[in-house]
This record gives sequence, structure tokens and C-alpha cells, in this order.
Amino acid sequence: MRKLLVVMLVLILLVAGLFGYGMLEARRDPVVRTATLLLPGWPAGAKPVRAVLISDVHIGSWAMDAGRLTRIVDQINALKPDIVFIAGDMINGHAANSAATIGEAMVAPLSRLKAPLGVVAMLGNHDNWTGAAAVRGQLERAGITVLENQAIARGPLAIGVIGDRFSYHSNIPATVTAMEHVSGGRLFLTHSPSIFPLLPDGSVLLAGHTHCGQVRIFGWSPGRQPYDKRYRCGVVREGKRIVVVTGGLGTSGPPIRIGEPPDLWLLTLGP
Repeated sequence: MRKLLVVMLVLILLVAGLFGYGMLEARRDPVVRTATLLLPGWPAGAKPVRAVLISDVHIGSWAMDAGRLTRIVDQINALKPDIVFIAGDMINGHAANSAATIGEAMVAPLSRLKAPLGVVAMLGNHDNWTGAAAVRGQLERAGITVLENQAIARGPLAIGVIGDRFSYHSNIPATVTAMEHVSGGRLFLTHSPSIFPLLPDGSVLLAGHTHCGQVRIFGWSPGRQPYDKRYRCGVVREGKRIVVVTGGLGTSGPPIRIGEPPDLWLLTLGP
């Protein structure tokens, strides 16, 4: 009996220690990952663009508050991006109409983002569930352009923003049509990367949603993973298409990260 109690105590201490480590890891500064993407339709003579991709802020969880978000914004500004892309899921949780209260904490930090070509964002599934109108209003008050199934030109870029497929807000044909009226290097932004195979050949897509699994121990992620495993994390090439999936800044569910730290991408976009 004594040996059994000792074993149980050791297991409890190990689990508690792992959970504590995961909570600290969830609040660490995001890892900066880099990639160079060659965009179709790049204007002749235009200089490359430095872009930062972030996603899954999930403000309102233990892992993300105004203080940590401010620190991350300072980290982004230090990278001197020309443009910042936000691939959705600003709000933590699922409760309807909760974004009106929870989202206020992100307005001041995000308003400090500095990028000559601006900040372009879209709404993720948690934003749609908790109050899309409130989140849109909060982001716009922070000086951020919010689009859904629309296209916009920013410098040499033609950006098509596709609504989140996971929460049934995507309209790929409408976005592709909108892109036909915008000139520049073609780039798509969305939340869930599951739309990737449905895009035209040659498409470049930026996405989030997956948290790269959020917890990954010896290649195993617990619980149901709501994404196509092919597009779990990083740069994925299929045929003539490329998708970059960021692991995001915050957490969903347990406020822990193990084996998959928060990250953001510094992208060089050019001809």
C-alpha cells in the first residue's frame, strides 16, 4: 500500500509539474518564424514587403491579457513590418455576446501596432460565436481593417480575405471574384486552413486556427483536434499551392502549451 501511495504521489507531482510548465509556456513571448513567399501577379519593379502573421489571440484566457498582448505588440513593432495580418480568433470562449466585454482589453494594445501598409484582419470561429459585430467594432476602433469574403489592395499586394470556414462564414467564389478587381501580388488570408485544397492553383494562403496542436508530447496531441492534420502547422506545399499556418499567440481550452510554443511569422513577400 505504501508503495502504491508513493507511486500515486509521484504521478500527481509529475502531472502538476507538467501543467505548471504548460501554463508558463503559454505566456512566453512568441517564437518568430520566417519564410519567403513568391506571389503571383507581383508588380514589376515593386520592392518586397515585410509582413507579420499572427492569429488566435484569445483575449480573456489566463494565457492572454492586455499586459501580455502589449508586450507582443512591442515585439511585432520591433520587427518593423510593412503590414500585419491577423487570422482571426481574437476572443476566448464560446458564450454568445461575451465579446462585447471580453474584447475591450485588446483595443488599446492592438491600436499600438505600427505598419505603413496597415493591419488587415478577419474573424475566426470564436469571434463569430461570441459576437462578430462587437469584435469587428473593437478591431476597427484599434485602426484595423476587418474584411470577410472581400479583397483589398495594400501597396503591391492584392489581399483576398476569406471568412472562416469552420463557423460557416467562408465564400471562396465571392472572394476570388473580388480579387479579379484588385491588382498586385495575390495572397489569401483566412482562419481555418481547411479551405486550402479548394483554392485556385498557384494560391498562397495565410491561416491560423490549429494552435499547431497546442499540446504535443512525443508526437501526440490529446483531445479532438478540429482541423485537417495535413495543415497542422508551418509551411505546407501541395502542388502549386502554399499555405502558412501559424500556431497562434493564445490558447483555447486549458491555458497551457507543451511542445508547441506560441508563434508568429515574419514573411518576406515578393516576386
